[in-house]
Amino acid sequence: MSTTPRNTRPYASVLDTIGWTPLIRLSRVTRGIATPVYAKAEFFNPGGSVKDRIGLPIIERAEKAGELKPGGTIVEGTSGNTGVGLAMAAALKGYRCIFTMPDKMSQEKVRLLKAFGAEVIITPTAVPPDHPDSYVMMAARIAKETPNAILANQFYNPANPEAHYETTGPELWEQSEGKVTHFIAAAGTGGTITGVGRYLKERNPKVKVIAGDPVGSILAEYWRSKGAHKVEGVPYKIEGVGQDKLPGTLDMSVIDDYRTITDRESFAMARRLTREEGLFVGGSSGLIAHVALQVAREVNDPNAFIVTFLCDTGERYLSKLYSDEWMRENQLLDSDRMPIGQLLQGKSDGTPKVVSVAPSASVRQALGLMSLHDVSQLPVLDGDSCVGSVSESMLSVKALENAKLLDVPVSEVMEPPFPIIDGSQPVESVVKLLSKSNPALLVRANGGLGGIVTRSDVLAYMMAR
Repeated sequence: MSTTPRNTRPYASVLDTIGWTPLIRLSRVTRGIATPVYAKAEFFNPGGSVKDRIGLPIIERAEKAGELKPGGTIVEGTSGNTGVGLAMAAALKGYRCIFTMPDKMSQEKVRLLKAFGAEVIITPTAVPPDHPDSYVMMAARIAKETPNAILANQFYNPANPEAHYETTGPELWEQSEGKVTHFIAAAGTGGTITGVGRYLKERNPKVKVIAGDPVGSILAEYWRSKGAHKVEGVPYKIEGVGQDKLPGTLDMSVIDDYRTITDRESFAMARRLTREEGLFVGGSSGLIAHVALQVAREVNDPNAFIVTFLCDTGERYLSKLYSDEWMRENQLLDSDRMPIGQLLQGKSDGTPKVVSVAPSASVRQALGLMSLHDVSQLPVLDGDSCVGSVSESMLSVKALENAKLLDVPVSEVMEPPFPIIDGSQPVESVVKLLSKSNPALLVRANGGLGGIVTRSDVLAYMMAR
């Protein structure tokens, strides 16, 4: 646990606590990857997301320009997080808030905005971006029709990327000690990736800025074709990133690569970050982390320094991506048919795929292997054939009864071999093969042995579902 003093002096208001979020190394989801990956935990902001950073600057810019007057109203089309950032600042400054939100957004976000005193108007998701009922167009109309009201206009407001250029970028540069080599993010408004990307490239033009985009968004294809291909967006489940219209605050010239990621991949990674790293995050964080791990594998350099974003807290998605029922209803969770080979991938921790012992090896050597690799049983392999098995408990009992057995060949004391199964078999179909007398299974993959699965592995999987 860190002993670095924090919050050593009182703050004037909650707004002063925005920023300087921690940069945390990902250590479990990156097992087997040489390149270090660090995540900036933006859910540490008081409103629970990266969007806290732009709420106050947008309001102050409007005040300075004389557009927002005392007792005025702030109107915005939002996926929820920008609304929280605006509402938090508005609460201290005495402004009213009206927010429009697409109907795909979580109920947690709607209730949170209402808790801050905001009026929330739900709009249909499945309409073109220029349709009068789209959340952006409706917000613009409400702002125009409401006396003493402004449109926050996060998609075109220069205060959005400026806030990240002035705060988030310098924080990342200082926290990484100028070592950052790759910055991974995603674009909703584009403010974060634009502001941070500009700052980092000014400090080091060699920094690579890589964006992730949901399948269904137009942004990745727009970047790839340099605007030549006019594509229409299609619905997707991830909130807060991707677009069906090019936002004015997104500067695509700072982006070096654009990757497209599915809802399923994004949500799966978000759940992994929560369960394996203890980082409770939303789906957009899962998307960005998925891209970060892709890049880390490709770079394969322990001296590189990849930084990515954890955009918001998972508390806003308890009814969606953290609900197995919702995930199954939307065909995003297919755990009942998960192949045993995929379970093996999830338990990769640097241990060899199959730790085995030869029949001629001594009991002493077998026990040494189990201690070295922290495993409790070993297959006895003669070439590619499993001819037997040994367990730590069995060998220990026998050795304690007769110390001379430590130097006896494993072949003289081994038990029956572990069954060998195909990696494509569903986890549920192999559970019945595991028993007290048969504690492990060897998994065949790509013509050879791809790993070993124990009862504890399957139990951990079932508990995590």
